[in-house]
Parts: sequence; structure tokens; C-alpha cells
Amino acid sequence: MKEDLKSMTLAEMEAAFAALGEPKFRAKQVFVWLHKGARSFDEMTNLSKSLRAKLDSLYDITAPEVARKQVSQKDGTIKYLWRLSDGNCVESVVMQYHHGNTVCISSEVGCLMGCKFCASTLGGLVRRLRPSELLDQVLFSQIDSGLPISNIVLMGIGEPLDNFDAVLRFLELVNSPDGMNIGMRHISLSTCGLVDKIKLLAEKKLQLTLSVSLHSPDNESRNKIMPINKRWNVEEVLAACKEYYEITGRRVSFEYTMISGVSDSPEQAELLAKKLSGMGAHVNMIPLNDVEETGLHTSSREAIARFQSILQAHGITATVRRTLGSDIDASCGQLRRKFEKNDIVLEGDVKVPVSRERRQMAKEQFMISRRR
Repeated sequence: MKEDLKSMTLAEMEAAFAALGEPKFRAKQVFVWLHKGARSFDEMTNLSKSLRAKLDSLYDITAPEVARKQVSQKDGTIKYLWRLSDGNCVESVVMQYHHGNTVCISSEVGCLMGCKFCASTLGGLVRRLRPSELLDQVLFSQIDSGLPISNIVLMGIGEPLDNFDAVLRFLELVNSPDGMNIGMRHISLSTCGLVDKIKLLAEKKLQLTLSVSLHSPDNESRNKIMPINKRWNVEEVLAACKEYYEITGRRVSFEYTMISGVSDSPEQAELLAKKLSGMGAHVNMIPLNDVEETGLHTSSREAIARFQSILQAHGITATVRRTLGSDIDASCGQLRRKFEKNDIVLEGDVKVPVSRERRQMAKEQFMISRRR
């Protein structure tokens, strides 16, 4: 089996090339080509044909294909469904802000965490992504959209800290001066609260922004919507966040989904303010995007405004996330879920029901074509 070259750091690539009897500068040439979006060694015209042939026999270059693309007519948000080399699909979203363009990427195919309000977890975890597959989402979103990416959010399908080593490697790759060179302060990583991994991440002292999906300040409510709370409860998560803040000096952001009758009461706002006091925290309030299978619905505008005002009255910074891509399947897992439910075909704009058997056949044919 060929090795995944794009998942290598420059130092690792230099060592691999040295073992092949090639000078270091050749490794850097290849590294730069890969991080510019080269899909094959044949594109690397500053390498000899013999070296290109040698590399092709030893290494694989990952490059996803656009399985589906949706563009919002309201705000220009772009949703990608990427088809990976094994036929599985993940999502990325490109969002345009006044301060630059942000891409939200996936870290896994599916998700193990089981959050009740999220479409990503409905089919469970299929597999974890390789570092190159995380990088490709940023790289090819930029290439296909024509929009320079300046910010990254790891908040798509999957739990980033459940894919800890691959995510750390991705961060090193995307931050490389010889690659996309996106600064750590322009990267946000979201977690549902894997306390052991939050502590490990703190030890790395990276300058990224940690976003914790809290969604409820009390264990009774959080247990109902987030199974992970039965492993690490609210108090344990907040203690880990405080420790992270003390070690890194980086303020923690808390994601809080506004769910009608579940997480939006004034009492919960008061409790949240009390528990976040003294942490320098920022609460990002997120109106729930309805997912048909969950039966949950977003809070009213009045409930959201009331919740926000209570937090602010206690000195907690609280903002309501601007809704982007409301006319497309921009929320996490929605587009992939439609594909899995046979609602759409991969090519064209016409929605045609596709049987599970036909989809499996197409996947197998795709795998065969990749091996040729």
C-alpha cells in the first residue's frame, strides 16, 4: 500500500527523500506542490521524469472530488460535499465575513458522540480522517471557490479531539510557512468536552481558539442532549477549560445552541452566568438549525434575546451567531445526511431517489476507478 505523502511534515518528507538518495530541496519542492493543490506527480514539472515515476510508485496523493456544491443566493455561503478516495463523503462550508473568508471543515466521517440535535452523528462514526484529508478541505475549498481562506474552524462533521493525533498533524501542516501558512490565532477548534484531550491540548500551548460545545449549564438537561456528559459532566468540563485558560492564556469560547424548551430558560441563563463567572469566557449563542429526525426546534427570538441580556447583565460576553446559508444545507451533516438517505444524486441539479444498492455499486465502481 502506498504511503500518504501529503500527511508528512516537511522534516519527515526531507528524511524520506534522503533515504531515496534525493537532496532536501527536492522534498521542499514536492511539499510546496502538494500544498498548492497538485493532484499528481506529473504536475511537478521541476522534477525529473524519473523522480516523478519513482515517487508515484511509492506514494499516494490525496485529492477529494466535489460530489455536491451548494451556493447560497442570500449571502454567498458555499457548502461542499467532498467525495474521498474510498467513496465516503464529508462536508466543508466556506463563509464570507468582512474580516476574511472562513472554512468550516470536518474531522471525521460521521461522529461517535451522539449529540441529539446534530445531523452528523445520526449514522454513527464511519472512520477518522487523515491529516491530508483535513488539509484538502481547506486547500480545495480555496481553489474551487476562488476565495482566499484566512480562517479555519474545526466544527464540521466529527469530534476533532476524538481524532487527536491527526488533527495536531493537520494544524502543523496548515500552519507551515512553506504551505498555506494560516496562523494558529486564525484557527478555532470545537469540542463537545473530551476532558482528557482538552488537558493534552493545553500542554501543547497552541495559540488557537478552543470552542467548547456546552449547550446546557446543568447536568440533567445536558445528559439528555449530549451523551458525553455522562462521561465528563459540566463541572469537569468547566474545570478543564479553566485549566486550559490558565496554561495557555487563551480565552475559551462556549458554543451554546438555543433549543426551545431544552436550553433556553431564564434559570439556565442565570446558572450559566454563575458557572462562567471569572473565566473571561465568551458565549456564542447558536439558533438551532432544525434537523427533521431530532424533533427539536430553535428558540424564539424573544427567548434568545432574553437569554443574552441575562448573561450580559452578569458581565458575560454573549453574542448570537449570524445565520449563514439558511437557503442551503449549510448546517453540520445536513447535506451528507440527505445523500445517505438517498434524497439526492451526486451529479447534476435534479434530485432523483437512489437505492442503497445502486449507491453501493457506484461506490465500488469509484474505488475501482481510483485503483487504475
